[in-house]
Amino acid sequence: METQTIGLFEAKTHLSELVARAEQGSEIIITRHNKPVAKIVPIEVAPPFDVERRRKAVAAMRQIGREIEKKHGPISSEDIVQWVREGREERADRILKVATRKK
Repeated sequence: METQTIGLFEAKTHLSELVARAEQGSEIIITRHNKPVAKIVPIEVAPPFDVERRRKAVAAMRQIGREIEKKHGPISSEDIVQWVREGREERADRILKVATRKK
């Protein structure tokens, strides 16, 4: 994949051409005052939706749920929501600690 760097003024002037290059697989980095600020890249087509793969994944998750329920009893949706909140709080605390250490 080819990568090109171009200034913002020139990019505005040649936008259609830059988009055409991206369609062909090139990446274009746009700079402002010689600093990269944006990138034009080709869009990768998402693979088709795989219904069978999704069914297998759901079945595997349900099996995991049954195994957990056998070992630990039933789990409510409220329990799951609480665990997610706790995980988010722990992550926020870690981020805050790292941010305060850098100052």
